Amino acid sequence: MWRRTYLLLLLVRVYFALSPSYLHPDENFQGPEVFAGRTLLYPSKLPWEFTSENPIRSVFPLWPVYSLPMGLLKWFYGELEIGNPSPEVAYYFLRAVMFLLSFVLEDWAIYELVPLPRHRRAAVVLVASSYVTWTYQTHTFSNSLETLLVTWGLVLIRRIVGQKRRSSVFSCVVLALIAVAGVFNRITFPAFLLIPGLQLLPHFWRRPTSLFVFVLCGLFFSCIAIIIDTRFYRPSASVLDALRSPIITPLNNLLYNTKTSNLALHGLHPNYQHFLVNLPQLLGPAFVAMILSLWNRPAIPSWLKTTQAVSALSGVAMLSIFPHQEPRFLIPCVPLLLSCFRLRKSRLFLVAWVIFNAALGFLMGVYHQGGVVPVQLAIPTIISAETVKSNNSLENQPRVSATVLWWKTYSPPSWLLGNNTSFPLDIDTRDMMGIPGAEMAQELEKLVPPCGSHSGTHMDDASAGSGKADRTNFVLVVAPRSATYLDRYTTAPAGSSGLELQELYSYPKHINLDDLDVGTDGLLATLKRVFGRRGLNVWLARRAGCD
Repeated sequence: MWRRTYLLLLLVRVYFALSPSYLHPDENFQGPEVFAGRTLLYPSKLPWEFTSENPIRSVFPLWPVYSLPMGLLKWFYGELEIGNPSPEVAYYFLRAVMFLLSFVLEDWAIYELVPLPRHRRAAVVLVASSYVTWTYQTHTFSNSLETLLVTWGLVLIRRIVGQKRRSSVFSCVVLALIAVAGVFNRITFPAFLLIPGLQLLPHFWRRPTSLFVFVLCGLFFSCIAIIIDTRFYRPSASVLDALRSPIITPLNNLLYNTKTSNLALHGLHPNYQHFLVNLPQLLGPAFVAMILSLWNRPAIPSWLKTTQAVSALSGVAMLSIFPHQEPRFLIPCVPLLLSCFRLRKSRLFLVAWVIFNAALGFLMGVYHQGGVVPVQLAIPTIISAETVKSNNSLENQPRVSATVLWWKTYSPPSWLLGNNTSFPLDIDTRDMMGIPGAEMAQELEKLVPPCGSHSGTHMDDASAGSGKADRTNFVLVVAPRSATYLDRYTTAPAGSSGLELQELYSYPKHINLDDLDVGTDGLLATLKRVFGRRGLNVWLARRAGCD
């Protein structure tokens, strides 16, 4: 029974791992986008975390997770002599890597953290049935990597403490590597291991060799990480230069996040946000069951005394000090709390748990900004098809350029455009974010030329000045179907020379939860618009009435 259930949940995890939902821009811009340009020579745009004067993100823990798989994929394609892998292949290959890391390392760690054999199967199945495991943990988040590092940090602490007669040198070396990788990955990492790590003090007192090895290896791995980061941000720097003038990204990150003015740029939340909003959002019925267990028993429940619970709750408490609080910051808490809580057999809980995770699984794992990745992958094909339609052929085609305006979506990852080799194509991607509809219309008025321009497209001034008068320029708009402001342009009045949007492509599995305007439209009308008009469309912007 347990084995069949686990295998079924494994298939569910595979399905969501290969579904192109988009949970947060960081899953692309703080991972694959950083290495795709260097490894696969795709177009890429580094985010501010990597380009500021004091960069706050380290590449040390990211290289083996993103750059190494991309490099292996490029080597494999080179051996087969079939060119560069497409961005679609690279995207799903990275998702497969994250699935394997979750399946092997996370489940293995949970198995080791639960001491009693009769509880292990239930704990592993409960974690495997969480929508957080299906979605967040299979996406390319630094938070997903943090979960693996936290759980294995706890496993190694347990192993070291359990060795009464040996120094556990190897475990200390690996724990030092995990500690350094965790800190350089996210500065929130120590919050989860600081209190559980106190268990090591008696062992280090009895076995000073273990302490010496742990500290020495920690310093060594830290130096390696600092050198790698410094040479990444200053490629001309030698190893000696890196040691003399190092770039210490965790320190920069800590200094940045201790300033409330900086956090205000990303959104400020009350200090209770993690405990009262984010944890219930991630755990659902399990959170309710945990709270009820505290009220129904006079003594402290046994699950609350476990290392996993201490790690999770102390981590949440420390992270609650900072006023910027997002649910993904608590991803490591999910497997920790689910693996230590002993659920009684309850049909009500089972039904609630299945409904909660199925609903959130499909919402977050399939529909949440689900069209951004497929549409970005399809943009070059859409433009080439429109070019053929306008000119009847791609042969002897002048260089084609396209300005693509993304409105009311997450930022599209540039690396997913890949390297187009079939015909000359320049794509200018502009993230319009959530600007008002009137401003979006003004931008289109500037870009779309009046009737009479070549093939209904236009040539910008820079092109004319450089002798590229035959350059074809398309203006595309990518926006959710729920953006009702654009309805006025999809059907232009006869004889009008105003703006017109012609639909070229539509991806149906897309919902924009950032467009919930309950205050203006009311709850039911908003839900009907956002969920009833699902999908992400690509329109060609042109003047109505033009031949």
